[in-house]
Amino acid sequence: MNKILFLVVFGTLFILLGVCCAQETEANYVPVGDLLVAKKISQWENAKFGLLMHWGIYSEWGIVESWSLCGEDEGWCERKGEYASNYDEYKKAYQGLKRKFNPVKFDPGKWAAAASNAGMRYVVFTTKHHDGFCMFDTKTTDHKITSNESPFHSNPNANVTQKIFNAFRDKGMMTGAYFSKPDWNCEYYWWPYFPTPDRHVNYNPAKHPDRWKQFQDFTYTQIEELMTGYGPVDILWLDGAWVRPFANMPKEFESWAKKDSFNQDVNILRIAAMARTHQPGLIIVDRWVNGEYENYLTPENKVPEQAMSVPWEACIPMATSWSYVKGDRYKSTNDLIHLLADVVAKGGNLLLNIGPSPEGEWDPDAYDRLTGIGEWMKTNNSAIYSTRPVTPYKEENICFTKTNNGTVNAIYLAKENETMPMTVSIQSFTPVPGSSVLLAGIREPLAWEKTETGFTITIPESVQQNPPCTHAWVFQFQPVEE
Repeated sequence: MNKILFLVVFGTLFILLGVCCAQETEANYVPVGDLLVAKKISQWENAKFGLLMHWGIYSEWGIVESWSLCGEDEGWCERKGEYASNYDEYKKAYQGLKRKFNPVKFDPGKWAAAASNAGMRYVVFTTKHHDGFCMFDTKTTDHKITSNESPFHSNPNANVTQKIFNAFRDKGMMTGAYFSKPDWNCEYYWWPYFPTPDRHVNYNPAKHPDRWKQFQDFTYTQIEELMTGYGPVDILWLDGAWVRPFANMPKEFESWAKKDSFNQDVNILRIAAMARTHQPGLIIVDRWVNGEYENYLTPENKVPEQAMSVPWEACIPMATSWSYVKGDRYKSTNDLIHLLADVVAKGGNLLLNIGPSPEGEWDPDAYDRLTGIGEWMKTNNSAIYSTRPVTPYKEENICFTKTNNGTVNAIYLAKENETMPMTVSIQSFTPVPGSSVLLAGIREPLAWEKTETGFTITIPESVQQNPPCTHAWVFQFQPVEE
C-alpha cells in the first residue's frame, strides 16, 4: 500500500512538474520573423520591469479571480460565502456583482505615477479574465463595466482599460492587454444547454461547428475592439492555454484535453493578422502555446533555475494573491529587489502584479514597496535596464548582469538590515588589470586586488557607514575577456 501511495504521489508531482516546466522550455521557441515585432521585443526586453494588474468583479468579494465559477475539484476553484453550497445560486450571485462593482476611487494617474517612479516601464492589464466580465466598453456583451446595470457606467472613468492605457502611456510606458481566450459567460463557449463540469468548452465543437464559429467571431471582435479603440498597444497577452488546437496540445497538458474532437482552435492566425494590421509590431503572447505567436515565454509565479536564451518574463504577485484580498501579505521591499535582480540576471523581465480593491485603490503596502524599489532603482538602474545575462548569472548572493559596453554589474543581495561588509569577494570574474571598480552611487573608485580565483573589493569605512542605498549594492567593472 505504501509503495502504491508513493507511486501515485510521485506520478502526480511528475505531471505537475511537467506542466510547470512547459511554461519555461525554450527548445520549442519559434524566433520572430517580423522585423517590426522583433524590434518591439528588443524594446520590451530592455524595459525589464513591468506591472500586471488583476482587477474585475471578483475583487468585490476578495476571492481568486474567476476560478470559483469552474466546477473542477481544485483548491483555487473552491467556493466560499453564503452561496457556496449551491453552484447555480453562486454563479447567479457572482454574475450579479456587476451591479455592485463601483470603483469610485479609481485614479489611474496615481497608479501610473507610482509605477513609473518605481522604475516600471510597461503595464499589462486584465481587460477580461475567464469569467468574461469586460473591463472595457465592448459591444459584444452587456457583461461589462460600462453596462447600464453597472453603477460605475456613468463615471467619466468607466472605460477602465482606456483610462489605464492612457495614463500609463502618458508616463512613457508600454501598454499590454491581458485577454482570456476562454469566456465562461459567453453562450458560445459555455452553452446554457449543457452543464459546465470543468474549464473547457462544454460542448463538442466538432459536433456543433456553427456555434464554435460564433465563439471564434466573438473572440475576434473583442480583440479587434481592443486593437482599434485604445490607442497604441504593444502587447497582446493571451491567457487560457487549454483553448488551443488539439494538435498543438503537448504531452505535459494531456490532462487538460478531453478527446481528439474537442479542438478549441480560436484561429490565432486570423486574430494575429488582424491585430498586427491595426497595431504593427504587436508582441503576441499566446501563453504556453508553442509556435510563432508565443513571442516570449511566461513562467508563472516562479523564476527558472537557469538563464534562458529566448525572451521570457516571470509574472509574480507582489502579495500572495493575484487579485485583491483584504489584509493580504505583501513581499518585503528587500525580497522584491532581490527578485528583480535574480530575474534580470537570468535574462528575463519581471512582471509584478498588484490587485486593486473593489473601490479602485491599491493597498498602502503596494505603494510602500514601489517607493522602496524606486529609491533603489534611482541609484542602480544601469544594472537592470538594457542589460543581458552573463555566465554564471549568480554566485551565492551576488547576481551578474552585463551592459552593452561590456561592463559587468555584480549585484550584492544584502540580507534585511545587513551592514555593508568591509570586503566583497567575487570568484567568477577578474577586472582588467589597472582598471577601476566602481560602486553605483559612489563617485570614487574602490580598491581591489586579484586573487587566485577572482578578486576582492575593499570598501572604505566611510562608505560602509553611509552606503549609497539599501537592500542590494552594485559593483561595476570591466572584466578580463576569456
